[in-house]
Amino acid sequence: MSPRDAGAGKTRADPRWTLVACILASSLSFVEGSVLSVALPAIRASYGAGAQDVQWVVNAYLLPLSALLLLGGALGDHFGRRRLLVIGTGIFAVTSLVCALAPTLPLLLAARAAQGIGAALLLPNSLALLNAAFSGEKRGRAVGIWAASGAAMAAVAPLIGGWLVDTAGWPTIFYINIPLALGAILLAVRFVAESRETGEGRTDYAGALLATAGLGGLTYALTLWSATRSLTNEALLALLVGLVVLGAFLWVEYRRGVFAMMPLSLFEGRCFSGLNLLTFLLYAAFAAAMLLIPYVLITSGGYSPVQAGLAMLPLPIVMTTVSPKMGSLAAKMGPRIPLTIGPMVVAAGMLLSMLADAGTSYWTGIFPMIVVMAIGMTIAVAPLTASVLGSVEERHVAMASGFNSAVARTGGLIATALLGAVLASKGADLFSGFHSAMIVSAGVSALASIVALTMLGGIKMKNAA
Repeated sequence: MSPRDAGAGKTRADPRWTLVACILASSLSFVEGSVLSVALPAIRASYGAGAQDVQWVVNAYLLPLSALLLLGGALGDHFGRRRLLVIGTGIFAVTSLVCALAPTLPLLLAARAAQGIGAALLLPNSLALLNAAFSGEKRGRAVGIWAASGAAMAAVAPLIGGWLVDTAGWPTIFYINIPLALGAILLAVRFVAESRETGEGRTDYAGALLATAGLGGLTYALTLWSATRSLTNEALLALLVGLVVLGAFLWVEYRRGVFAMMPLSLFEGRCFSGLNLLTFLLYAAFAAAMLLIPYVLITSGGYSPVQAGLAMLPLPIVMTTVSPKMGSLAAKMGPRIPLTIGPMVVAAGMLLSMLADAGTSYWTGIFPMIVVMAIGMTIAVAPLTASVLGSVEERHVAMASGFNSAVARTGGLIATALLGAVLASKGADLFSGFHSAMIVSAGVSALASIVALTMLGGIKMKNAA
């Protein structure tokens, strides 16, 4: 670049560095969800917390992330996607430091909620920036690399996090977010071109507030119920309030029409509805497994945090090897076949959890379960992401990616809220509850496969090839 070019502006758009920046930024969200799983027992012990508190360490982050991803995508459309990516990544970095230094559980939960807000801003805009930077078959491959890299980093994170918990304590797991965030910000400022949709008006703050409150009430009710296995008056009231508020959210979205952050007209298409229903079911089942497996291994299986992280290592190996090719493959053959097969393979892997017990070895009890689930998710993840982008008009891409990510996190939010009884168990009872939860998760994943088979016929992926 000439001196005159350098003086004209600090940003030089480069698709390859855009991909790297988007991977680094989005990996913050993926890493955060997975690395915490190996640290939960240590966090619970350090604060003297109960099972319900453990659920909120996870859900304090997932709740704003789920509810505000819609608004995050809309704000990117309106104010600029690169700008929102940088702001969200900065928020995530600062709140990660607060999490690491939090002296009390309430402060940790507040910082986790702020992390969720940052992730809600950066995640949908990272994918939307990729969509703007690439076209044709290169877009499908870029999405595949983005999905695979995020999943691989999320799966490697428990190994790193386990080592940190063993050697330096659980607060250090939050420090690993800071260099990732700084790298993403520097690359975005230097190499990512700004992207926005002129005239977009889905800055729907009322809808965002109602979605957060409604999901919060529903999550609180399910958390109380799962911990006690009884629907107390408090839980019933929270459930009713949550449902009423979510109903109000839908009414507001209906009234706002095309200016809603979640235009209801999109759901007139069978394809978009089917993809998001599949996403909710598959990610709810997978999130339950990813939370429970390390927790059970550490709490009742005799594993150290680093051993639990090593136990999950087949997941990144499989996904890194195969996933980048799945986006392009789905563009050629259509997503219906991989999205039918993938969740069914995941369900089979979850049923293999019956081989895992306190007395079984890793290779005969844990390894088969993780490998089969990894194969199933590898088949499904990249085609699912690319299909969502291709199922809507170009001007709705940021909203669609934000909504689909919100659906995935909402699945994890609901699943975590329902795991209270399992997390409160110990010893043999914990393994028994683990088996039951994995059987239910297998059924949910199989249902996702049925959704793909029955609702995605004839789907075509725009701009994918």
